[in-house]
Amino acid sequence: MMYFCDMFVRKKKNRSRTTSAVITDKSGGRFRELQTIGVSSDEKEISDFYQQGKKWISHHRGDRDMFAIMEKEREEKEVTEHLLNTVENILLNGIQLILNQVSNLIGFAAIEDDILKHLVISRLCQPTGKSGTMDYLKSYFDEDIKLHKIYRYLDRLYNTQQESIQQISLAHTRKILGGKISLLFCDVTTRIFSKDGKHAQLQVVLGLPVSRDGYPLSYSLFNGSQCEGKTMIPVVEDFVRRFNLDDFVIVADSGLMNKINISLLEFGRYKYIIGARIKNETEEIKQWIRSLDNETGKI
Repeated sequence: MMYFCDMFVRKKKNRSRTTSAVITDKSGGRFRELQTIGVSSDEKEISDFYQQGKKWISHHRGDRDMFAIMEKEREEKEVTEHLLNTVENILLNGIQLILNQVSNLIGFAAIEDDILKHLVISRLCQPTGKSGTMDYLKSYFDEDIKLHKIYRYLDRLYNTQQESIQQISLAHTRKILGGKISLLFCDVTTRIFSKDGKHAQLQVVLGLPVSRDGYPLSYSLFNGSQCEGKTMIPVVEDFVRRFNLDDFVIVADSGLMNKINISLLEFGRYKYIIGARIKNETEEIKQWIRSLDNETGKI
């Protein structure tokens, strides 16, 4: 018997010593005869009726001959195995193809230097050191970039390309935000006045303004003789000057929003939002917060 989903062709023996080719259904656990294709005592005719029954099932159910399916799958498996056995090297460059397209859409194709593209893709896919980046590019993308070229490129990136890259980044952000940047998040990371007490280490202060969705827009480096609170205003003013920003809201945490910074922001007529801990506020503000009706999805 040949099964086709719930239907099959059954060779049914009759009392008259003939054989019937019957289409039988076994859905629901019960046998049900649907169609008699033919009755005969001749083996050749019975075989013909059997084949006609399979065609009847294929026509009414849209099924394919299982033997044909199995043969097709076997052929595809043989072709695949042959292909894999004859390929000398397989490059996993699907990610590279996608990220290359994203890079071009943002506008980084204007930076005519493939090393930038390779370093960015590596940082996204396999964050590691410079030596590890070199090995990753060679292993997965067959890009043979020497370690000394990566170091030299980083100098070139800092000295001649960083402004262009930041301009491209900002232009793309403005494009996806409808031409306007309404929020500017500011934060500072530092290795000075260290919380772990290692004050003798290299001191670096980094200011990083980002867009509403966290897209990095620019950065500024400061010498380590300044505390975090004294670096915010220079970051904002530098950003406004370089990128001609006018109407936006600065959002920063309480560590940056000291009295001097607030005074300077108000003097420059900047709009700002201060993040603060409720427990550090006055009792009047705490009572006001407690009196608010909280509703999910509303402020």
